[in-house]
Amino acid sequence: MLNDKRKFLYGFIFGFIALIAWGSLPIALKLSTGFTDPITFTWLRFLVAFLVVFCWQLLQGKLSEFRQLALKEWLVLAIAGSFLIINYTFFAWSVNYLHPGTAQLTFQLAPFFLAIGGVVFLKERIHLIQWLCFLSLAAGILIFFHPTLTTTAGTYTTWLGIAIVQISAIAWSIYALLQKSLFSKLSPTNILLAIYGFAAITMLPFSSPADTLSWDTLSIYVAIFCCFNTLVAYGAFAKAMGYWQTVQVSAIIALTPIASFSLAELFSSLGIWPDVIESANMTMLSLVGLIIVIISAVSVQCVTAMLQKRQLKKNE
Repeated sequence: MLNDKRKFLYGFIFGFIALIAWGSLPIALKLSTGFTDPITFTWLRFLVAFLVVFCWQLLQGKLSEFRQLALKEWLVLAIAGSFLIINYTFFAWSVNYLHPGTAQLTFQLAPFFLAIGGVVFLKERIHLIQWLCFLSLAAGILIFFHPTLTTTAGTYTTWLGIAIVQISAIAWSIYALLQKSLFSKLSPTNILLAIYGFAAITMLPFSSPADTLSWDTLSIYVAIFCCFNTLVAYGAFAKAMGYWQTVQVSAIIALTPIASFSLAELFSSLGIWPDVIESANMTMLSLVGLIIVIISAVSVQCVTAMLQKRQLKKNE
């Protein structure tokens, strides 16, 4: 048995790895816009993820779960896969118009969409404190984007990028709700395996695999990083959940936009990829908005976990 100090240390290490992985992904996706299109790149990421997870589940002897699925469950998997395709593709597309950190920041509305979906489809309830957290989250995003709201320069491309990210966030929320409905039939890993395979097959006709043969060394490195980024992030996230409480892990993951902004500013200050990675040039008011968003995202997770514990005690 690990003592509390070791549990905290391991939880922090794995949580930090997940944080950096998810925080750096928008930057890598921004670099990919110079040598490929979002559909081909997303197809490649799904294909690699499917092959890795398939080999892992095969070695673990856990593929037999699929035998118990009825036609309805296969249909739900296909629909969930379609929405995850939209999520991946649109987020990759959004960095054509937004700073990597900005794309990650605006994606923080995903928990709100997920909560609304829970109310509509699962008949869940949203507590008043959660509503206040969501309102604070929206206010923080509006404050962050105040330069766009008060000027016309770059308004079209910025709002187009924001709209694309929100479509990605809504698609992710629907995918998450559909995934939740399958937990009684499949493990989360097998759900992802099926979805990865579905996405790789579905996107192939719309992709250009031959283009990958013309990529230079840097492009190949960026592609490898993006393909394994999600696997590393989710693996570290799962490990962190084993050592920390859900609230602790959720709190550190909510810092992802800060990681994205920090890494982008570091690369910009060092002159790395200056034609692609630019400084966000945030004003003090934008920084205040960023902090409000982070605090609101953490608060939502904390309040949700507290309410879940309270409900469990009532049911005992």
